[in-house]
Amino acid sequence: MAKPLNIALIGTGFMGRTHSNAYRKVRNFFNVPYDPVLKVVCARDAAKTKAFADTWGYESTESDWRKVIERKDVDVIDICTPNNLHAEIAIAAAEAGKMILCEKPLSMDGPQGLKMVEAVEKAGVPNMVWYNYRRVPAVTLAKKLIAEGKLGRIFHYRAKFLQDWTINPELPQGGNGLWRLDASVSGSGVTGDLLAHCIDTAIWLNGDMDEVCAMTETFVKERKHTETGQVQKVSIDDASAFLARFDNGSLATFESTRYARGHKALYTFEINGEHASIFWDLHDLHRLQYFDYRDASETRGWKSIHITDGDHPYMSHWWVPGLQIGYEHTFVHQVADFLEAVGKGEKAQPDFREAYRTQLILDAVLKSAADHNWQKVEHVKPA
Repeated sequence: MAKPLNIALIGTGFMGRTHSNAYRKVRNFFNVPYDPVLKVVCARDAAKTKAFADTWGYESTESDWRKVIERKDVDVIDICTPNNLHAEIAIAAAEAGKMILCEKPLSMDGPQGLKMVEAVEKAGVPNMVWYNYRRVPAVTLAKKLIAEGKLGRIFHYRAKFLQDWTINPELPQGGNGLWRLDASVSGSGVTGDLLAHCIDTAIWLNGDMDEVCAMTETFVKERKHTETGQVQKVSIDDASAFLARFDNGSLATFESTRYARGHKALYTFEINGEHASIFWDLHDLHRLQYFDYRDASETRGWKSIHITDGDHPYMSHWWVPGLQIGYEHTFVHQVADFLEAVGKGEKAQPDFREAYRTQLILDAVLKSAADHNWQKVEHVKPA
């Protein structure tokens, strides 16, 4: 029998929906040792929070996250707030002995992230950050192929994450819906929002980065602020691109922007090795493109591997071969992996320390862009 695990969700935006869906679905498809119970959801707008609770089946609502952390009937704090609240909530939750799941990026910057790492490790509480793209079965398969040496020595890694939703100069910044355009709340623009995903995936697949050289641009310099109505300077980065060198000697390029007309969420990566290459596209997330030079020359070429068979990562839990899954399932996989790890007394990855590695790379990228030079990346020691 699975043991109940009481969940407190803080934040009711888009990520709150994806997480709630994952908690509700996980026991239907995975034989995990805990049964998530949607105990309480917390947000500032009481009416919207009540509607959210009714939709997803939360037992109660709250408007003050501090009261949620004080509750004895809560086991897990799931932080789905804007970035500037992550640290305060996570540190308080750790001190209260709660398990913690936190949306990405971990923090506003590296120093703040380190305080979060120290808090959870001092308290000894299970923790995890929602870098869900690791749980795309095709990406997990890519990890397996690399670990098995199928690609051989890695030479190149290139990734991009392109959107187009902020091109309109009349779009305001700040407030509940547009806090990602306010650096005082988000910490940065596309670097922390989009490239954080690309970086986490990259270091998971290809190891630590050694140094970076970046440039950023803010195309619309001023926007009206939603809350004050005042026209203010825009301090986020609208576009970010950087070169990187990994510890294994491979070279990389990363690019993100919200000014790529025609792209809503184009996230791709390609890895080139001495024997083989792989390519993945979020828009075709159930496929992994694979090229192996060791194949017979008559039939050598790119293969499109349809990730639906039972021997593919996670897929034995879903449908029959040939029927694919999508974006929402990556969060179900993350919840399943977290519950399994907690049940075994193991660390669920990426934990806060792992996500702190990404935070230090983000810091190096932003500093490089500001200083117009190469920046060494500080490495994170194991716990």
